[in-house]
Amino acid sequence: MTNPAQRQVRDLLTTEILDDSQGFVDVLGDAVTGRSLSLSLMQNPMFAGFYERAWRPAFTRLFSLGGEATADVDRELVEHLGRPGERRILDVACGPGNYTARLGERLTGDGCCIGLDFSAPMLRQAVADNSGERVAYVRGDAHRLPFPDDSFDAVVCLAALYLIPDPKVVIAELMRVLQPGGEIAVFTTVRTRLSGLPGVQSVVGLTGLHIFGRHEITRQLQRAGIADVEQTITGQAQYVRAYKPRRGRDQKPR
Repeated sequence: MTNPAQRQVRDLLTTEILDDSQGFVDVLGDAVTGRSLSLSLMQNPMFAGFYERAWRPAFTRLFSLGGEATADVDRELVEHLGRPGERRILDVACGPGNYTARLGERLTGDGCCIGLDFSAPMLRQAVADNSGERVAYVRGDAHRLPFPDDSFDAVVCLAALYLIPDPKVVIAELMRVLQPGGEIAVFTTVRTRLSGLPGVQSVVGLTGLHIFGRHEITRQLQRAGIADVEQTITGQAQYVRAYKPRRGRDQKPR
């Protein structure tokens, strides 16, 4: 039996559904395999549960070098994006749904949060632990989002973009499916004096993790004509928020 969010997913999809027997909609089938250590881990069923309970929370704390700054900004962002209202949110590279469930729990009316990930084990964990009436999950490719242009009020990629093979393509896809006046939010790595030390990027790169330049993401958004780009750096992490201009006007949504 489908919930309202799952019905919205079916109405939105631009790609054929290959399987829907596991609590999420699969439009990938066997199309994706891991191309790095980190991506291979994400497809490991045992790692999916560990990632939800320990790995992702630990990474958030590590970004602040053990402090609380990143966690504080993270909490404020989720409260803002998931505020009560009838909005449609897309959580790309959602993993086991930690953020997806939190973003969807206070939405009202036809509001929903759709989590998308390429990993079936992660999505099975999401369905088991982070389901809800306003939450639905899709197995799909972040590089080719299976949704129409201008179909979401907010799009996010939180604590995941640094693991994606071609992040610039993913950011462009996020902007494509975002409605004019909608908000994009990204939480990811940033190059600092510590991460910029000789050899650090080479070692980190072996795992498939990418450390973004300080202006790498903000400049891509600005070149695309995105308005009100804001960047907050906490330790080794950055939060980037921006609004897609309304057609004919450049203003934030209500």
